[in-house]
Amino acid sequence: MPHFETNHVVKHSAEEMFDLVADVERYPEFLPLCEALSVRSRKERDGKVLLLADMTVGYKAIRETFTTQVLLKRAELMIDVNYIEGPFKYLDNVWRFEPTSERLSIVHFYIDYEFKSRILGALMGTMFDRAFRMFSEAFEKRADAVYGT
Repeated sequence: MPHFETNHVVKHSAEEMFDLVADVERYPEFLPLCEALSVRSRKERDGKVLLLADMTVGYKAIRETFTTQVLLKRAELMIDVNYIEGPFKYLDNVWRFEPTSERLSIVHFYIDYEFKSRILGALMGTMFDRAFRMFSEAFEKRADAVYGT
């Protein structure tokens, strides 16, 4: 039952950070372990966007693909990720973007997961844990590249 939670102040607006995290198709360009990401479907309703996405992660010779449902709630500056299928027993992930000023915000990142297989958990668990700890830094670096420092 590994989990990770961080609250990180960034020098970008909450809206900019929301947009960056919501742009899931770009994850393979900068996110640790992410080798591919495809969006199967995209539906808009009541100002929210619901994505069904497949993400392939890899480390050395191991590759795993999993499917998630991503709910983009722009008005709330929040993104909820729900696990659908793949190598996990469960995966819960929430992003929240809190404005603190026009150019500063706090990125709240939470993830809780468990692999179905103990063997896969042993092989990938440490790498996933390290990658999740690097996520907020990877998104901040990406924001600096996209929006400037």
